[in-house]
Amino acid sequence: MATCSSSWDAAKLLQFIKLIGELKRLPRTGWVYRNVKKPESVSDHMYRMAVIAFLTEDQKLNKERCIKLALVHDMAECIVGDIAPADNISKEEKRRREEEAMKYLTGLVSNNVSKEILELWQEYENQSSSEAKYVKELDQFEMIVQAFEYEELEETPGHLQEFYDSTKGKFHHPEILQLVATLNAERNSKERKESY
Repeated sequence: MATCSSSWDAAKLLQFIKLIGELKRLPRTGWVYRNVKKPESVSDHMYRMAVIAFLTEDQKLNKERCIKLALVHDMAECIVGDIAPADNISKEEKRRREEEAMKYLTGLVSNNVSKEILELWQEYENQSSSEAKYVKELDQFEMIVQAFEYEELEETPGHLQEFYDSTKGKFHHPEILQLVATLNAERNSKERKESY
């Protein structure tokens, strides 16, 4: 029979798992504020980011690290909520709240995993590696893909233009630039068809 390490605490781990489960029920604030029907959850967003990271062909990036960064980057939101720019909370205060939440969350898991999760979150927040920068671009790209899907689903072309505008100049990775160009071409062709 397998035994667990001394730092492993099933009760705390279950609490962590339940808290992370809150992300499945937490709608992304930007979509709620724009009255999108059936807005995606934070975990929906994180999951697709992790899948896109898994698909990267860039040999210079540590793919596994990118996937992990995508999975932890919004983890604190299970406690603090999805704070949007429209909430008028300073970046410093948002960071403070999220860091406090991450310290609480990582206190619920074994020491080796705790350290890794907190370091990954800090790496993303500080944009201190090429992987963190790539995942930040993925965060923005996934948002505009979702905006496009909502415009299609709700038959409101151009309705979520502000989300595209907010990403101008933020894409630099060649793969993501190519994906953005492809998305924009598809979006523009659909808008042209609908204007006839």
